[in-house]
Amino acid sequence: MIGSNGGVILSRMSAFVRRVPDGDNRERLVCADCGFVAYENPKIVVGAVVVSDEKVLMCRRAINPRKGFWTLPAGYMELGETAHEGAAREALEEAGAEIAIEGLLGVFSIARIGQVQMIFRARFANAGEPRFEAGEESLEVALFSWETIPWTEIAFPSVHWALQAWRSAGAGPLGQPVGNPPADPRGTHPMSGSAGAQA
Repeated sequence: MIGSNGGVILSRMSAFVRRVPDGDNRERLVCADCGFVAYENPKIVVGAVVVSDEKVLMCRRAINPRKGFWTLPAGYMELGETAHEGAAREALEEAGAEIAIEGLLGVFSIARIGQVQMIFRARFANAGEPRFEAGEESLEVALFSWETIPWTEIAFPSVHWALQAWRSAGAGPLGQPVGNPPADPRGTHPMSGSAGAQA
C-alpha cells in the first residue's frame, strides 16, 4: 500500500512476500495483492572529522550498537536535508558542536549492513575556543591528538578509515575522497572482539 506522500505503508505485512518481480533479477518485498515492490536500499550515513588545532572531536557512544566505544559524530540522513546539512546536524546533536564543512573526506561502503557513509572534514564554526558537549547519544565528547586517539576503543571500522584519511590528507586542500581500504573493499568485516585493533 502506498501512502499519500509516496511512502510505503507496511501495516499489512502479511500481504508482502519475498519473490523476484517480473523484469528483475533479485528477490524483493512484493505486495501479494497489487504487485507493488517495496525496494530496500542502503541507508546513507553522514558525519564529520571535526578538527581544531590538529585534534579531532570524538564521541563516546551512549547507545547500542557499540555503547561505550568512541566514534565520530555521524548518523543517518533525514528526508529533506543535504548531506552537508545532515553532517552538521549530527555534530550538533551528538556533540553540541556547530561546525563548518570543508569538504568530502571519504565515501565508504558497508555492504554487510546496507550503508553508504559520507564523511566530511570540518572545523568548529566559532573562531574562538571550540565549544562542545555530550548530546543524548553520547556519554562524553573530547578532542584527541593523533597520538591520544583511543584506538582500542573505536566503535566501527569506518571510524578507523576516516581517521586515517584525515591523517593522510593533512590540513591542506582535499583531493579526491578516499574509499574502502583494499583489505575490506565491500565493508564486510565488523570490529573483532570487544575492543578492535588499530587500523
